[in-house]
Amino acid sequence: MAKKVTISVPDELYEKMVAWKSSMNFSRVFQNAVSGMIQKKEALTSRIRNEIDFSAVVDRLKKEKIDYEFNIAECGKKDGLEWCKTAHYDELQYALAWTPYKDPDRDQELGEYFSQMFEAYKKRLTATGQKAQGYLSGFSEKYVRGWKEGVDLFWSEVKDKL
Repeated sequence: MAKKVTISVPDELYEKMVAWKSSMNFSRVFQNAVSGMIQKKEALTSRIRNEIDFSAVVDRLKKEKIDYEFNIAECGKKDGLEWCKTAHYDELQYALAWTPYKDPDRDQELGEYFSQMFEAYKKRLTATGQKAQGYLSGFSEKYVRGWKEGVDLFWSEVKDKL
């Protein structure tokens, strides 16, 4: 059973349609046009599904995600070790007892440091042409986890020598 559909057209097109109404079946023209567009979309979707090995793509993306997260944590760890070299004893004690939370750049003691580090990474990414916002999404959590690991590692090496 056929269903009625209402469409809107600009005034100029409507005037032309009225002039040609006796020699054209606009309902058939619309049906053919929409049907053709749908067939093209379905063919493209089918081709994409058949040509792409989604399991291989998912496997690759999983590996890239692990590499990405590992690299961020490693950068944080390296920076944490570097920070410890110049940190005062009381700053080290604070960092060791500190529990990272959602916005480390707002921390009363370490916030300024993390703000500077995040800004530096954002500038570095922008210079490479990557979209910094997308990359920095989730960055701080992974980075701070690595940073804290670097601080803990540093402390485990020096605490017995103090």
